[in-house]
Amino acid sequence: MEFDSEDAARKFYAEYARQMGFVVRIMQRRRSGIDGRTLARRLGCNKQGFSPNHRGIYGLDKKSRPSAREGCKATILVKMEKSGKWVVTRFVKDHNHPLVVCSNGFNSSGDKDKKIEELKMELEHQEQLCIAYREKLFNFISKVEEQTEELSSKIQVIISNLRQVESGIQKHYPCRRPQ
Repeated sequence: MEFDSEDAARKFYAEYARQMGFVVRIMQRRRSGIDGRTLARRLGCNKQGFSPNHRGIYGLDKKSRPSAREGCKATILVKMEKSGKWVVTRFVKDHNHPLVVCSNGFNSSGDKDKKIEELKMELEHQEQLCIAYREKLFNFISKVEEQTEELSSKIQVIISNLRQVESGIQKHYPCRRPQ
């Protein structure tokens, strides 16, 4: 499959997941080292993998929550081609757990997961805006520095010309010192 944007691929997979009865988790992103834009994205079932144990940080008194992850392998990998299109390069359909399809499309856990997914997408959109604004800011600063250097060299030429004019005036009209 092919998509016009990463966002279109993510929306497609999220809708597919909703219809199939699972929730999407954004798992990995590969970025360009040059400009920071996303080159590949891996999405999967929210039950993919296993949660690490974080008890050591908070001590033994901390209640541990049961993990929602069950080692599910369902994933999709989309990569941006040179053409700018996003292409599915890997798709694992199989889940190792029952899927939950609600007739009305809503359940309390799903609603939370959907809201989390929406917030993650918004956060990523804001991150992309920050990258774009940062790039524009750096370009602007670079142009200001170039213009500052150009103005500085022009000012140096003007000062040099003034000094030449002053020295020429002093040769033709020597100054008299007050007595």
